[in-house]
Amino acid sequence: MPDSQLGLQAIRDVLGADGYIDSQPDIEKYQVEWRGLWTGHCDLVAKPNSTDQVSKILAICHEFEIAVVPQGGNTGLVGGGVPNSGIVLTTERLNRIREIDPVNFTITCDAGVVLADIQSSADQVDRLFPLSLGAEGSCQIGGNLSTNAGGVQVLKYGNARDLVLGLEAVLPDGRLWDGMRGLRKDNTGYDLKHLFVGAEGTLGVITGAVLKLYPKPKQEETCIVAFESVEKCIELFTRMNAQAGDALTAYEAMNALAVEMTVKHGQGVRAPFEQQYPWYALMELTSPRQGNDLRDALERVLEAAFEDGTVLDGVIAASGAQSADFWRIREMIPECQGPEGASIKNDVSIPISKVPDFINQTRQAVEKVMPGIRFVSFGHIGDGNFHYNLTQPIGSDRDTYLAQWHDVTDPINEIVHKLNGSFSAEHGIGQLKRDELVRYRSGVEMDLMRRIKSALDPKGIMNPGKIFNL
Repeated sequence: MPDSQLGLQAIRDVLGADGYIDSQPDIEKYQVEWRGLWTGHCDLVAKPNSTDQVSKILAICHEFEIAVVPQGGNTGLVGGGVPNSGIVLTTERLNRIREIDPVNFTITCDAGVVLADIQSSADQVDRLFPLSLGAEGSCQIGGNLSTNAGGVQVLKYGNARDLVLGLEAVLPDGRLWDGMRGLRKDNTGYDLKHLFVGAEGTLGVITGAVLKLYPKPKQEETCIVAFESVEKCIELFTRMNAQAGDALTAYEAMNALAVEMTVKHGQGVRAPFEQQYPWYALMELTSPRQGNDLRDALERVLEAAFEDGTVLDGVIAASGAQSADFWRIREMIPECQGPEGASIKNDVSIPISKVPDFINQTRQAVEKVMPGIRFVSFGHIGDGNFHYNLTQPIGSDRDTYLAQWHDVTDPINEIVHKLNGSFSAEHGIGQLKRDELVRYRSGVEMDLMRRIKSALDPKGIMNPGKIFNL
């Protein structure tokens, strides 16, 4: 075996004194998942400030067979960025906006640029970068692409995969692939960028991207409505989608407990209505044109829904501040579960027509396993993606509860599979869902994925132990 210490010293020489960390406690934050579910270890944290440095580091790691764990903002939910050996390669110093082209509707940036900074840069030239999620103030675009992040506007704009035109990536042997082309049409062989999008750092390190921009909305209408059931929530979505088309940017569902916990624990969060309801939906319609047509369309659909009993209550935001209040309810759900105890999180997608079946069947199945468990259901119901989180029963022990993670999630995943859904909609596989990947993907799919992995990373140095149990 090659002497890894020689390799580590070579990495230090490439980076210089301010380009690496190899001592505690500074290294610790790179070894721990932010929720504390995984704690790993590594020998060094590499902090390259250029693509050239990334290339040199990977060439060294390839030669000395040193494991490399690419890490962005470390905001993942499946343990994909936690190291088990070797080095962490953080992209935090790869943080340049390289170019904004408002005519071509593109922004070109390093992988370590924080998502909120991309949104802000686009806004400054009267453009929109639509990827939006709860961690946008700290997550980095390289990580967003590596996990094919979704967010609240997938309904109109698609996942991260749909927002990238060009990509730059360093291969496991240190070679640079430059695919930074801002083209909507480029039919010249395999579309290689999609190998790296969603690969969770197992095939190489994304160092740059050309991203799509869109016209900035000139009109926005936001409303929150209440229902007696998830079936009614789906019914209103179907109507609104038919009436508004792609003006319907977001349609977020929340059950009663999700809203109750957020109102109880969220700073500055107010209940949307005087009484509680079983289900809620937060809708947003946008248009690049000025005018009142969106509000008129929204009011017409809601008026008919009130008359036939589909909707029990509702309010349209009268100002930007009120709209922000509505969105705060949805955005703070994940953090407001913490004070209520441990949470087992499920990130699933189901055909929209099957969502009520999923909700009803899983409740029965999970309650058989664990009476008293509390269901916190919310998510991007417009694209079938549900965050089906399960809070520990009142009075139960946290560690005992978390030890039953798979006892609870296995029946959920079985139901998802029977409904032709996916057990991972936008969070990825990481360490958490490796067994599920093998269980629910065909032998042909697994063989193809392993062959791609072996072809690009024959020494298995890239993020080992993630996605595959290799």
